[in-house]
Amino acid sequence: QVQLVESGGGLVQAGGSLRLSCAASGRSFGSYFMGWFRRAPGKERNFVAAISWSGSRIYYADSVKGRFTISRDNAKNTVYLQMNSLKPEDTAIYYCAARTGTGLMEVPASYAYWGQGTQVTVSS
Repeated sequence: QVQLVESGGGLVQAGGSLRLSCAASGRSFGSYFMGWFRRAPGKERNFVAAISWSGSRIYYADSVKGRFTISRDNAKNTVYLQMNSLKPEDTAIYYCAARTGTGLMEVPASYAYWGQGTQVTVSS
């Protein structure tokens, strides 16, 4: 069992930056493939980024590539999402999740554990 708690969301102007954190409790955090997803108002939950347990494999959605950076610190049981050059279309609730098994990393159903989400609002 893993409990996930996101933090770092807020209101920022377009072009600004935010750093999201996801603190995990429970055993074996270092063995989980971790992902970030987001849900904009009226839309489905979409993949943002994912990172393997060692950090050697990293994936991004095309919409955030070059602007967002995912990282993790297994000693601190934390995964991060650095978001730069934010745009109004990045406005959403951001969720971190822990994947079990070997399902597709961009598919929400592949992840067994989810945080409660943190709101990111980008004003124009």
